[in-house]
Amino acid sequence: MIVLGLDTATRSSAVALRTADGHTLQARDDPGPGAHPGHATRLLSMTSELLVRARVRWGGLERIAVGVGPGRFTGLRVGIATARGLAQSLPVELVGVSSLRTLAEAVAPRCSEQEIVLSVIDARRGQVFAAAYATATAGQLRELESPRALRPEELAGAVRQIDELHGAGASRWLAIGDGAVLYRGALEDAGVAVAGDGSPEHLIDARVVCELATRLAPAGTLEQVVPDYRRAPDAQLARGHVALAGGSAR
Repeated sequence: MIVLGLDTATRSSAVALRTADGHTLQARDDPGPGAHPGHATRLLSMTSELLVRARVRWGGLERIAVGVGPGRFTGLRVGIATARGLAQSLPVELVGVSSLRTLAEAVAPRCSEQEIVLSVIDARRGQVFAAAYATATAGQLRELESPRALRPEELAGAVRQIDELHGAGASRWLAIGDGAVLYRGALEDAGVAVAGDGSPEHLIDARVVCELATRLAPAGTLEQVVPDYRRAPDAQLARGHVALAGGSAR
């Protein structure tokens, strides 16, 4: 199956193309500090470049997979709109994939049995999106804690709660993702190991998006693939603040 995988949940734009023989090509755009994310300008050009390298026509795609977050609101909207537009125009099957699970799936084969992986994505506004997964035989993952928005100071409590609920007190924890880098101190204080700042483990790998897409059923309709925000978008919160301010003035 020829699969195109996209993820824009973080500042990075990640694209991969899985060919019919199972080989996967990838392209990335990782903006430096202070640089603007290039989701809107880079996704289609990177995809086109991969298709040319693989000698695959647009019409040769059989399935498109896209990371649905949780993550940055603007990035998610761009990535999902791009994936839905391509799926509709080609037309091909569309699959939505959890961006937090994608992070964990990438490191699972290298983890010891029963190690717990905490995927952490920067949610901005002093929060992170996090989910926990236990590794088992053959690198399979079991979700221990579904994605949720947390403040950095709540991470230690979440780790303790998961340990208590699942009897995982003796397990080793590993945190990955840009949120883990940003709040390394809070995680290490909770006894959670964090990969080095420059480790590729902190980057969402679109090759894994493609791999997950081969294991998941496609959406029944394109409209079923939507962003997983896990909290109100910034624009909605801003409107709420304006409404409250207006109400307090009366």
